[in-house]
Parts: sequence; structure tokens; C-alpha cells
Amino acid sequence: MIRTSLATLALILVLTAPGVRAVAEDAPSPYLTEAEFADLVKQMDDAQAMLLGLISGLSDEQWAFKQNADRWSVGECAEHIVRSERALFDFAQNAMKAAPDAEWYSRTKDKADFLRKVMPNRNPGGVGGASAPMEIRPTEHWDRAKTIQEFYKIHGEVRAYIETMPRDLKNHTFEHPFPVFNWLNAYDWLLYVPLHTVRHSKQIIEVQTDPKYPKKAAQ
Repeated sequence: MIRTSLATLALILVLTAPGVRAVAEDAPSPYLTEAEFADLVKQMDDAQAMLLGLISGLSDEQWAFKQNADRWSVGECAEHIVRSERALFDFAQNAMKAAPDAEWYSRTKDKADFLRKVMPNRNPGGVGGASAPMEIRPTEHWDRAKTIQEFYKIHGEVRAYIETMPRDLKNHTFEHPFPVFNWLNAYDWLLYVPLHTVRHSKQIIEVQTDPKYPKKAAQ
């Protein structure tokens, strides 16, 4: 009995040691907080409003205007946004299909903050940015009706998923093709969607503020 009591006391001392207690209390949760969920919803809605506000009511000339041969038009920027939202959503779903990652916290710590910092803050002219992979380049030259239809389709699909998704997102990971991002968790991938849309909406603003941009809007 004495041995048992001593063993129990030793276990209590170990479990209540400052270092052990800190590990137990500070263990990260893979669940999305209410604040994170609300912010993600707001980011999605704000990104939609920003893009549609920029591409609604344009003339064909405004839609197709290019600052030079190496820059995208408004229409091409918008098509890239749509294709990218589909690709990013696929990555998020791939992460969720994967088994929970025991190393998710060390792999993805602070990645959401990193995305918030780098994605919306486009350098003028896209200086220093990465070239888009062929799969998400605007190769089909959609007209405005097609683009808006496709945008509503994918953006609405992502938005509906967010409303109904399981909240334990962070322990599901998928590796980004670009080494600078490395591993992202499913929450990161979903947050990436609106932040990327804002980034290229700013590119549309660059086109529309060019002195040579056609001034006549659609009737």
C-alpha cells in the first residue's frame, strides 16, 4: 500500500509539474473557432462583392483591354480567379480526404497569418509574383456572361461547403506545389480562396486605372 501511495504521489507530481501542465493546456485544437469561421465567411462575401463590383456593367472594350501584350485584361484576370478558386477548393477537399496529420501543427503553424499577409498584397504590376501554372491561366477567353456564371458557380460551391463543413479542419493537410507555402491545412486552403480573389481583383483595378482604359461603360 505504501508503494502504491508513493507511486501515485510521484505520478501526481509529474502531471502537475509546470512544464507538463503547460503542454496539456497549450495543446492546439484542430477545430475552427467561431471567430475563425465568422472571418472566413466574411472574407468569402467581401471577395465576391469586390470582384463583381469591378466586372459588372463593362463594355466589350473594357473587358478585353490590355495594358500591353504581357499583361492580362480584366476578362483574363477574372477567368484566372474562377479557375484558381476551383483549384484551391480541390486542394482543400484533398486535404479533408487525407487521414488526420499528426504533425499538422508544426507543419502549418502561422500559415493562415502568412496567407493573410502575402496574398492580398500584390505589388504594382505583379512585380515579384509567381507565374500562374498553365492549369489556371485564362486560356479560353471567356466573355463576361460566362465568367460571371462560372464565378457564381464555384464561389457559391465553396461558400456552401463552408457553411456545412466539419469544424475539425486543421489536422487535415495537403502540400502546396510552391515550396514557399509548403504544407497547408484545409482551413488554410479555404482561406486562400478569397485572399487570392482579392489579390487579382487588385490587378483588375490596375487595368481599370490605366490612362488608356476605355471610359465608356456598357449601356
